[in-house]
Amino acid sequence: QLLEAKASLSLAQTRHALQLQQAKAQMNNMVPKKQFEQLQISLREEQCKGRQLQENLHQQAEQTRKQLVRTQEEYEHLLQAAVEQAEGLEHSLRSAEAVLAERSAQLKDAQAQLSRSKLLIEDLREESREFAMSLQAAELKKKSSEEKNQLLEKQASALKQLIGKITPASLS
Repeated sequence: QLLEAKASLSLAQTRHALQLQQAKAQMNNMVPKKQFEQLQISLREEQCKGRQLQENLHQQAEQTRKQLVRTQEEYEHLLQAAVEQAEGLEHSLRSAEAVLAERSAQLKDAQAQLSRSKLLIEDLREESREFAMSLQAAELKKKSSEEKNQLLEKQASALKQLIGKITPASLS
């Protein structure tokens, strides 16, 4: 019994020594209470800072989202204005093209009329030349006729005088 008791005691001492070593090891691994409290305070401060950073990040994200929405709305407004301006310019371009086409047609008509007018003028010039030549020929004939007429009048006058001289003599 004594040997058994000694063996039990020895076993209990060994277990106790082992537990003591484990407890010491745990205590060595343990942080002193003051340091633990400081660590807890630091942890709370860091958690508070983390929450603040998270809130700041959330606020910044919200501001960024709002700014993006504003920017997108401005972009859409500018895009709409650009589209409207482009449509207005396209309408103006179509109007200008229509006016140009109309003016082009008018110019073609005017050019055709001008060509016809040039031909008519050329014809008139030719007729005018022919008329001038005919007029000149007529004037020459008139002059010749006048000269012949004057000659005939002189001859008629001379004949009258001659008749005037012959008639009284034959009556007597």
